[in-house]
Amino acid sequence: MAILVDRAIWPFRGRKWAHLVSDTSYEELHAFAAELDVPRWAFQGDHYDVPAEVRLAAIERGAQPVAAGELVRRLRAAGLRERSRIHRLPGEPRGGA
Repeated sequence: MAILVDRAIWPFRGRKWAHLVSDTSYEELHAFAAELDVPRWAFQGDHYDVPAEVRLAAIERGAQPVAAGELVRRLRAAGLRERSRIHRLPGEPRGGA
């Protein structure tokens, strides 16, 4: 299993948030998120946004804490990095390079 989580440093609505990803597959990521009771609507194309307390629960269940740069490098290496809709060319499929 290769579930990764970065530090909870992203502020939103009075909380700090982290990114939860898999460098193996989206299926693995969705299954792990479901075990943490993270709703599917929290999925943001290639990651889940999770609050600090869920980050800690993820680490307790085996997620690897990594720096944000490492998280992105491993997503890219696995071919799972979702390009932002803003940066995607018209007609380019999701997940384009």
